[in-house]
Amino acid sequence: MAMTAAVKDELSRLAVTKPCCRKAEVASVFRYGGSLHIVSGRIAIEAELDTGAAARRLRKDIWEVYSHRADLVIQSPGGLRRGHRYQLRVTAGGEAMARQIGMVDGQGRPAFGLPPYLVNGPLCDCEAVWRGAFLAHGSLTEPGRSSALEITCPNMESAIALAGAARRLGIPGAKHREVRGSDRVVIRDGDAISALLTRLGAHESVLAWEERRMRREVRATANRLANFDDANLRRSARAAVAAGARVSRALEILGEEAPEHLAAAGRLRLDHKQASLEELGTLADPPLTKDAIAGRIRRLLAMADRRAFELGIDGTDVPTGTAMSTSVALTVVASGPQSGSDPDSPAGLAPTVPAQAVAGAAEVITVRAASLPASTDSPGVSQVGPGAMSSPGSR
Repeated sequence: MAMTAAVKDELSRLAVTKPCCRKAEVASVFRYGGSLHIVSGRIAIEAELDTGAAARRLRKDIWEVYSHRADLVIQSPGGLRRGHRYQLRVTAGGEAMARQIGMVDGQGRPAFGLPPYLVNGPLCDCEAVWRGAFLAHGSLTEPGRSSALEITCPNMESAIALAGAARRLGIPGAKHREVRGSDRVVIRDGDAISALLTRLGAHESVLAWEERRMRREVRATANRLANFDDANLRRSARAAVAAGARVSRALEILGEEAPEHLAAAGRLRLDHKQASLEELGTLADPPLTKDAIAGRIRRLLAMADRRAFELGIDGTDVPTGTAMSTSVALTVVASGPQSGSDPDSPAGLAPTVPAQAVAGAAEVITVRAASLPASTDSPGVSQVGPGAMSSPGSR
């Protein structure tokens, strides 16, 4: 909370000479950081602050504006309190002062919200109200994603009145929120926070706030751009590798049947895997546009996929050398290796197929057979194959 301490220290040293502004500030401090007590049958008002400079400022204004003496009590840190707390209590003449600052009405009953002379007063009184509220129960977080200026209010009426004072000052975004059972006025917009601090008179704090805010924004922008560029490079690299693999498979399928202009575009893709389509177009002879080189590669892949479908083999979307096609594997397993067969006959495929491929195809068929649902009421299933998946009695 370094920003909060800096703003409170600067506001407590701000010189205010207008009597109406000093009255409004005192009334605001007691409204947002004070309470009423009954001492020996008389009303006493008390305010609790967290900085010694703000407590001395309030004690001075009480004496010079209202001619009352305030007793100052300093509480040492302990329990949940990390720092000293300063309590000012006005006992002699406390009831009269409570009426003057609007904490009690004419019948001596506690009042809620701000008195009418502050709500309908000039704009300088609105600034003094916000200054006193921040000195009493304000906080300012560091600029960033969760930056906010908050005022903790004693009740809903005082929170609504404070938000109305911000609207009169032309500060947008001041909203009343109920957080964990307490009413608060929150401003989250960075520009609105800077404008409010300027109106309150915390000029040095505004400069520090803007400096930190600018540093955070520049750093966040740089990190975001770096992450975007890195993600784009990774995505482009993956796309280039995938495109190169598909083009290589297409050229392997088509062979000499590939048209020369399409094959030239494919070879450019293979020779320059990290280049963009626009760069590939400039490397072509004659140079081509980005759309032209992309269209040629697309037509090459489509032609290779059609040819692969006609041949019954894997297309360009399957990497080369993964496995044999299913039809060839079934033919090999069904026919079996024949040592004396004619290589030109259909049964002569077995000697030309590697043993590892045959074993792999057999394993595939075994796994598929194991995954088929077995019929328990028909004993007619004696083999597993394309034509023996189920018996007539099991249908």
